[in-house]
Formats: sequence, C-alpha cells, structure tokens
Amino acid sequence: MERCVQVPAFVRVEELEALPGPVVPADVRWYLDGRSGRAAYEGGHLPGAVFADLDRWLTGPPTPTGGRNPLPAPELFAEGMRTLGIDDDDIVVAYDDQGGVIAARLVWMLRVTGRRAAVLDGGLDAWTEAHPGSLTADEPLPAREGDFSVRPWPADALVEADDLAEPDVLPVDARNRDRFAGAQDPVDPRPGHVPGAANVPCRENLDGLGRLLPLQAIRDNFAAGGVVPGNVSKVASYCGSGVTACHNLLTLEHAGLGSGRLYVGGWSAYGRDEARPVETGPAR
Repeated sequence: MERCVQVPAFVRVEELEALPGPVVPADVRWYLDGRSGRAAYEGGHLPGAVFADLDRWLTGPPTPTGGRNPLPAPELFAEGMRTLGIDDDDIVVAYDDQGGVIAARLVWMLRVTGRRAAVLDGGLDAWTEAHPGSLTADEPLPAREGDFSVRPWPADALVEADDLAEPDVLPVDARNRDRFAGAQDPVDPRPGHVPGAANVPCRENLDGLGRLLPLQAIRDNFAAGGVVPGNVSKVASYCGSGVTACHNLLTLEHAGLGSGRLYVGGWSAYGRDEARPVETGPAR
C-alpha cells in the first residue's frame, strides 16, 4: 500500500507556510442532517479554497453492500480532483467546521493513493481565529485542469464486512457512544454495532474548539478501547458510512500508533444485512 509520508496527517494554521510545495485548501463541509455544504462554502471559505463535494466526487452510488458513501470509482475521483485543478504533486489541506471529521475522508483518500494531504487542525474556526475577516465568497477558477492520475484503491487498505469476524481483525467504531450502544439511529434502520467492536468516538479525540487533544490523551483514548501499539495493524475502522472512520485512521497515524484499515461500508452496510449479528450496549 502506498503511504504518503511527506507531510503530517494534521497541520496547524501556523504551519501552512512551511509545507514543502504548492498548497490547495479544500473545503469539505458536509452534514449528516442534509444541510448543504455547498451553501456553507458559498457563505464564506478560506481564500483560494476549492469545494470538494463529498456527494459528487468522494462517494460512489450507494448500494446495500457498499453503504451510503462507498468509495467512488478511481476514475471519478480523479475527474473530480482534475476539475478542481488539483495535481498529483500538490499538497491538499482539507478542512470543515466539525473538527476535521468530515475533511478526513478526502485526506485519507489522497494519502492512501500516495498523494500529499493533511487535515487543517481546528478547521474553519482555527483559520478565522488566526485570520479574522479573511473568509471570502469568491470561488477560484482553476487556470487549467489538474494533472491528477487514476490510481486504484489499495486492497490492503480496506476490509469487507466478512472480514470483521476474523480473529486478526479488530473492528473500531468511530461513531458517538449513543449510536454505538444502540440508541435509535437517525439514519440507519437497525441500531447497534459490530459484535466485539471497540468504540473510540472520533470526536472524543478533539477538544471543545475542534482541535486535536495532546498526543498522550489520544493514545489513552485508543488504549481505553483496546487499541494499543501491538494491535493497530488489526484495526478495521468504521462509522456510519466510511467518512468519520477516516478521522480515526489519520489520528492513529498522528499519534504514532501505526496504520489501520477502513471498512468503508460501515454501519449503513453492515446493519442493513439482517443475516449479520448485531450487539447493543456499551463497549465491553
């Protein structure tokens, strides 16, 4: 599997100027409740930022086995990046207004295919705190189509639903604790979680301002879920549909714990299959 190591998985606002190459800010705002990320972008975004539409470019058509937000065909992803004027050798710094848990999807997709990408720690709020009054409604027009190649999704970066029951796989659920435990799910028909899964809510690795917690606090959060340096390679990160699960994978990398894999179908695929066992209640 290609792993991008030229830039860290997360960067702070004050670190942007030191990045080793051309930087493309990417706005990846998207909302589970159906609000428009595009409208949020048009209401004000970072100077020079392109809008990376999750539904159009970062997701394929939903299917029962692939879930709500399966990975798009590599050709579609490449078309989207080229349309935004992104080159293979650009550094994409993605942000949102939810602490990066949505922007992480684009960053994971880029890094896992060998590109340079990072989440902006603290996202939109961190930028406006450092640069008050700098948001703009102007949408940049690419001077040319980006030179972005088609690369397949690495098979060894992914797991399927059947893999989750294997002894060498540790499912780690990135959803909030109430959804994991089986509170009525707002978007999926069957509540609960994958049997034996750990619960490390991605948002619990952020402080009240949407910035990453100190490294030791992040490591402690994963350890409390049973994820320790000796078993990170077993991690199969999932969430509702493979979006916020990417934030846990990037955070594992940021904390120096190693690399896990993504179950992109998430609960929207697993829970829909009535033949698959389900657990409810808090993590054991």
